[in-house]
Amino acid sequence: MLSVCGARLARALRAGTPWWLRGSRGHSLALARTAGAPRTRDWRRSAGQGPRGRGLSLSAAEVVNAAPRPLQPYLRLMRLDKPIGTWLLYLPCTWSIGLAAEPGCFPDWYMLSLFGTGAVLMRGAGCTINDMWDRDYDKKVIRTANRPIAAGDISTFQSFVFLGGQLTLALGVLLCLNYYSIALGAASLLLVITYPLMKRITYWPQLALGLTFNWGALLGWSAIKGSCDPSVCLPLYFSGIMWTLMYDTIYAHQDKRDDALIGVKSTALLFCDNTKQWLSGFSVAMLGALSLVGVNIGQTAPYYAALAAVGAHLAHQIYSLDIHRPEDCWDKFASNRTVGLIVFLGIVLGNLCKEKKTDETNKNKDSMIEN
Repeated sequence: MLSVCGARLARALRAGTPWWLRGSRGHSLALARTAGAPRTRDWRRSAGQGPRGRGLSLSAAEVVNAAPRPLQPYLRLMRLDKPIGTWLLYLPCTWSIGLAAEPGCFPDWYMLSLFGTGAVLMRGAGCTINDMWDRDYDKKVIRTANRPIAAGDISTFQSFVFLGGQLTLALGVLLCLNYYSIALGAASLLLVITYPLMKRITYWPQLALGLTFNWGALLGWSAIKGSCDPSVCLPLYFSGIMWTLMYDTIYAHQDKRDDALIGVKSTALLFCDNTKQWLSGFSVAMLGALSLVGVNIGQTAPYYAALAAVGAHLAHQIYSLDIHRPEDCWDKFASNRTVGLIVFLGIVLGNLCKEKKTDETNKNKDSMIEN
């Protein structure tokens, strides 16, 4: 499979500089960037940038643009202008916290807010580490060449100091949890640091991301219960990994041409034209693992209805995906926030129905005793 994909790219390169690497004057964009030429605009319009005459926007990108100018590069380094990554890191935490709630009760709102804060900080720290490792690669990729470190807006030393600040604040959040969760959370730091290196050595960096991004599926449960229940936490963690493999493979298709030129590996390059078959397999595995979670914890009808809705959403994603259009890949990738929210809603509603069933059971028992 890899030899076929490589042969296609090699033929394209032998034919000259591809059209997708040429600027408006026909020069190679990849070479122009390394030579310090002005950057062209990204293919995708920044979030929140709309037509002229639109009223005040409260999008994340507009909030970042409204911040003091010296602060903006640091906010972009944290990807605060693109919050989808924070959502995808946070949502597995909400699943775990929701599943750990007592029957008939809403999830612990304090824990949800605490993990939300942690998600913002750790996603920012992860992006900072990623950009520090990839600063030379980012300069050669159209979509990432304007990242603050690659563009020279922030120096390496400044990024180190900023990273230290983020990790310090994240540690403060972690110390609000029980001792078991503190140790479990600290163990994830190795994954956070090493994930960006995986794209250099394996075609499965998306798997490394899945192991990292879904750590909250373990941590959320332990924060409520004091330890992990393998019958719930392990299939939940596995389902999150399968979900990450799906959405990040779609994401990787945006950069597959640049990645092939500069030697960066990804599942997008590995799967090539067989991507949809692999995505289908990941989706089935995700839904199967979530179903097992529901069985093991005694979930109710709303939970399984939510899984059915998620299955329909994923099927539409995969069926309508055009892996050769970066814009469509981004849209499909970003739509996975909806997937995560549907799962969370199903967990909450399913848990609330447990109390109703318990009440009905108690009434039946009481009536039987009276008779």
